[in-house]
Amino acid sequence: MSWISSVRPKIRSLLRREVPENLWIKCPESGQLVFYKDVEANQFVIPGSNYHMRMSAVARLKSMFDNATWFDIAVPEVPLDPLKFRDERRYVDRLKDARSKTGLNDAVKLGYGKLDGFAVVIGVQDFDFMGGSLGMAAGEAVIKGLETAVEKNCPFVLFAASGGARMQEGILSLMQMPRTTIAVQKLREARKPYIVVLTNPTTGGVTASYAMLGDVHIAEPGALIGFAGPRVIEQTIREKLPDGFQKAEYLRDHGMVDMVVHRHELRATVAKLCRLLTKAPAAETPRNLPALEAAVT
Repeated sequence: MSWISSVRPKIRSLLRREVPENLWIKCPESGQLVFYKDVEANQFVIPGSNYHMRMSAVARLKSMFDNATWFDIAVPEVPLDPLKFRDERRYVDRLKDARSKTGLNDAVKLGYGKLDGFAVVIGVQDFDFMGGSLGMAAGEAVIKGLETAVEKNCPFVLFAASGGARMQEGILSLMQMPRTTIAVQKLREARKPYIVVLTNPTTGGVTASYAMLGDVHIAEPGALIGFAGPRVIEQTIREKLPDGFQKAEYLRDHGMVDMVVHRHELRATVAKLCRLLTKAPAAETPRNLPALEAAVT
């Protein structure tokens, strides 16, 4: 072996640089390449095109709560795989992968803290966890969030992002639709606001239940919102759908959504709505805050 053959691998190793996989993000709308750090600092909105990327549950909670600080709310445990479901892979293996990928126990994460000095419970569906699908664990989380809001006498804010019911749990998944609806009614009877923020996408059984039962419905720009997908509808009715059908702006113009709000303005908008719907003065300090820890573990 010549000396150059032995030296070449060492030279290559010196010149090789470790490049993170997520160094760049490509805008799905414009094709623009942007540094991940720039997008992250911009609340995952692509500069220039204003395309709203998906946010993780933790990133969403950080963007909403004062000082990015909150208390996690414990969710009741549910059977891991009640139907022993298996398709190409076992359901338990899919759950393990989703938990490893997201760091979450399931698709919905709950937090309790202050939003502009006002006590709120916030629930966030993370689409990266099996498409934000609604299963028993997600249903229990939504119900727990609504019940905590009733107990602590404060608003409940939900960020919805889902492909619908979780097929691996069958009828047990569909049962979460009426269960969450009843929990929403309990919050309404307590006369506390329920504010829903519809993000991209919000579809299926989630849209058919708690995601469309809010007192106020806010949507992020460009979000896909509906029950069935556009292609399924077109194949069923055999007609071409209007341009932008099921997009946030179309639904706002046709009365299904109250407002479309840019992500940079969401925090201030939700805070104003909470105060308006509870008739709270701007400088009010919530009396429930000393008992904050009592609602969580």
